[in-house]
Amino acid sequence: MKLVDLAPAAKAPAERFTGDVYLTPLHAGGAPSRLVAALVHFTPGARTNWHSHVLGQTLWCTEGTGLVGTRDGTVILMRPGVTVHTPPGEEHWHGAVPESLMCHLAMGEHDNGQSATWLEPVTDLDYATAHTQAIR
Repeated sequence: MKLVDLAPAAKAPAERFTGDVYLTPLHAGGAPSRLVAALVHFTPGARTNWHSHVLGQTLWCTEGTGLVGTRDGTVILMRPGVTVHTPPGEEHWHGAVPESLMCHLAMGEHDNGQSATWLEPVTDLDYATAHTQAIR
């Protein structure tokens, strides 16, 4: 057993996120582990691009209010304590609602160093529409 120093939070890359998002890496999946985990803070209205995960992803909301949306139009409202799992290959996005910060623990696995495939940004129209479709 060892105590792991917390890595500093860093601003997420603009080519993968809309708005201000900050990532705090928690675990990087050193062999034999494949776990990748990070604490992700979204400012109001901030969100990821569309993306998918080779081996799926689990999100656990720690504070605030957010949304997770899929290509088929399913949208889940996230509040503290809510857990959302996206299966391998499912294209989705997640982020904060316009009036609230949101933080979640993001957990997944890498496959030979690959954990996510990043796609195009979520349009403002798709983001606005998601608020009316959210499963509450």
